[in-house]
Amino acid sequence: MNRLRNAGEHIEKYIVDVINEKKYSNFGMFMRGVLFVFSRVYRNVVQFRLWMYDKGIFRRMPLGCLVVSVGNLTCGGTGKTPVVEVFAKTLAAKGRKVAILSRGYKSRDRTFWEKLKVWSKSSNNEVPPRVVSDGENLLLNSSTAGDEPYMLASNLQNVVVLVDKDRVKSGRYAINKFEVDTLILDDGFQYLDLKPHINIVLVDSTQPFHNHHVLPRGLLREPIKNLRRADYVFLTKSNGGNQIRHLKKFVGHHNRNAEIIECCHKPLYLENVFERGERISLEELKSKRIATISGIAAPESFEKFLRDYGANIVYSKNFADHHNYTQQEVIDFIVEAKKSKAKIILTTEKDAVRLPQLSRRDIQFFFLRIEIDIISGIENFDQCISRICFN
Repeated sequence: MNRLRNAGEHIEKYIVDVINEKKYSNFGMFMRGVLFVFSRVYRNVVQFRLWMYDKGIFRRMPLGCLVVSVGNLTCGGTGKTPVVEVFAKTLAAKGRKVAILSRGYKSRDRTFWEKLKVWSKSSNNEVPPRVVSDGENLLLNSSTAGDEPYMLASNLQNVVVLVDKDRVKSGRYAINKFEVDTLILDDGFQYLDLKPHINIVLVDSTQPFHNHHVLPRGLLREPIKNLRRADYVFLTKSNGGNQIRHLKKFVGHHNRNAEIIECCHKPLYLENVFERGERISLEELKSKRIATISGIAAPESFEKFLRDYGANIVYSKNFADHHNYTQQEVIDFIVEAKKSKAKIILTTEKDAVRLPQLSRRDIQFFFLRIEIDIISGIENFDQCISRICFN
């Protein structure tokens, strides 16, 4: 099974290298041509699907509840999870009863017997969504819930977190079971079965729209012109430079009505992966030899945070996004980190929830805790929150 998974990740990495034009061979050029043809087909399918919903041929289900969608145009790497977290936390603090609906990407599917068991207990003969958090208790582990829902549930109080591919069903369940009045669709921009009252789209300001091609020639899930559906656009990972001004003009060209909010990811502290609650200051990174391990879409941003705080990265290992680590992989990494004379191992918070427990503690193992910091457009964010709260 591990061999099959590793083969799949190698293929995925090769295709990404082809897309990013890191493969200059004749075969690489041929593959880009093939991917371009498929991307044109995919683009037309996406636009036809949108047309079907716009014309009412495909129906959008109303749930009698405020729906907020947080998503993006590109595949991964925009920093969506911290934005979902700040929205959920702010709305809960203002008295809204919030549920986050996630599809649980790469979470473990229920077995047939597990489905049969929960179905038998259901009152309407429907398999209910997985409840990661009921707002008070964390009820599932990361492999069952998925790393991002588990991370959200771990960091949020008084917020329900549900996982199901059918988010109409999970939204209905959240309303009936937990009496929520606000649903946040995590990664909801392409989920059209529920019509959001507010559509929030994230754009990574360091690599806004990749190469402007849709899948599989690029990393866009749909054409850039579909930004017109957004009510608010978050420019994440902003450094406030000239690039941002150009990006704001570009976004404004495609959507004159959307409010733009500029934000960055602010590192807070380092926390022990295996001893939660044990924290150290970011100042500890200065001039320290460290090793990094990650399985995220944009590891460069993570490593840049560390270097900005003076860390000396002597060894790093990057896996595919949402990689599920085996114990042996982590042990092998620790061995290589020690060979490189690293004094501390660092990973991301999203990776930390996927790491297996280890009895070996001969080197410190921490993750970087970050949060969203709004650096421009705070009035637009406040307006967005008010619009939700007083809807």
